[in-house]
Amino acid sequence: MAKAINTLSVIIPAYNEGRTIHHILDKVAAVELDDGTQKEIIIVNDCSIDHTEDAILTYIKNHPDLNIRYFKHEKNMGKGAALHTGISKATGEYLIIQDADLEYDPQEYNDLLAPVKKGFADVVYGSRFVGSNPHRILFFWHTIGNNMLTFLSNLFTNLNLTDMETCYKLFDTKTIQKLNLKEKRFGFEPEVTAKISRVPGIRIYEVGISYYGRTYQEGKKINWKDGFRAIYCIFKYNLFSKNIYK
Repeated sequence: MAKAINTLSVIIPAYNEGRTIHHILDKVAAVELDDGTQKEIIIVNDCSIDHTEDAILTYIKNHPDLNIRYFKHEKNMGKGAALHTGISKATGEYLIIQDADLEYDPQEYNDLLAPVKKGFADVVYGSRFVGSNPHRILFFWHTIGNNMLTFLSNLFTNLNLTDMETCYKLFDTKTIQKLNLKEKRFGFEPEVTAKISRVPGIRIYEVGISYYGRTYQEGKKINWKDGFRAIYCIFKYNLFSKNIYK
């Protein structure tokens, strides 16, 4: 059965993205969602030490027609913590996570929404490793690391995802707001995957997306330490943390 979605909440965690934040906001604003779905843009500034806040406030002032809600952490708490804040503030029926960099294309929101609107899905992951959309060729060992983390996650969740670590995750808002999410940094991805997979009757889909990855010189933040944390979180939240709800 087709499902109507009035509002999609776009959660944007931001840390030291003052140089590029206006670019991603322009891209999000330019997206025209199918079937009249509106956008609620929620920006969470994780106590940036550059001019991110000034850039955001200037953008909001110059675009009064956009539904933008701004929140700021008084101390740096990590990407996961910023996502917790954004998720808790979302009012749309569905929400999607959007990094503040330029690695993912907001024009693909409709692709992720399609399985939901057709009545098939409750959660949709955007995979960087399937489909015919453009993918920037970057680091071999990053790909091996992503594949290993996804394999380990699938081993415990009994899912067949191809990209557990993807930024583009679309959730039913009320469902994810009920989850007891703990990870404040890059452990968010394996934790939310472990917990959402145990929601009774949940329907998880995956669609191919494009990927315009950044190098470290261009501002990429994740590193090998985050990979080890992800492995720890896969074991922790699949084996030793059975309570998924608040």
